[in-house]
Amino acid sequence: MLKVENARIVFHPGTVNETEALRGISLHLAPGEFVTVIGGNGAGKSTLLNCVSGAYFLTSGKILIDGQDVTNVPEFKRAKYLGRVFQDPMMGTAGNMWIEENLALAFRRGQKRGLKWGITNEEREMFREQLAQFDLGLEGRLSTKVKLLSGGQRQALTLLMATLVKPKLLLLDEHTAALDPKTAKKVLELSEQIIERDHLTTLMVTHNMRDAIKYGNRLIMLHNGEIAVDVSGEEKKNLTVESLIEKFSEASGSDEVSDKLAL
Repeated sequence: MLKVENARIVFHPGTVNETEALRGISLHLAPGEFVTVIGGNGAGKSTLLNCVSGAYFLTSGKILIDGQDVTNVPEFKRAKYLGRVFQDPMMGTAGNMWIEENLALAFRRGQKRGLKWGITNEEREMFREQLAQFDLGLEGRLSTKVKLLSGGQRQALTLLMATLVKPKLLLLDEHTAALDPKTAKKVLELSEQIIERDHLTTLMVTHNMRDAIKYGNRLIMLHNGEIAVDVSGEEKKNLTVESLIEKFSEASGSDEVSDKLAL
């Protein structure tokens, strides 16, 4: 479903600030695969997601989504293939619009706009059913402005909007990092539930090793813009934080794993 081939990106080329953020990464995600991505600051995690989404263009290499070469396709056109949830709960929703209006926009993503743009009763009922699964009381608040929601409620809504119409690829960009531990756990569990139910191909960046080990069926660890560790299947199921740190040290020749990653 996703192919990243020899992806390389250089920021500020030819200047004293030149930085090679991705160093020839190649990555293939099969349909329905749920991959967690971890690494320290500057490892290339968010850069990789931004390249896949089209926010950054590669210096060299290719990106294909569902067999389509999107390497030079701008972000707004690439969005029809993707669902994305950002770290900041304020992103991904329109705060001054009602919950049902946000959901309607997500539900009609990619459709041509015509005169019949009103929300039907059938759509409202479907929105209520979808919101009820979150157990956050949002199904009874369709006419509430999104800016009045808590961070966790808003992030749950953004997750639903990203998956309401099944995307070719779901990108989760440290989407629980700004939440308190209890709310973060809830949103992660909801994410896993939706991904498994709809068999979504997913790339989830996280700063937390324990979450990277617990969720998904494959784990990738980046270091200095390269893939240092790539484990899946039974090997991933048997991972511990200690064994992951050991694998990282062996592959990268570095012992630099921050305390934040190990939490």
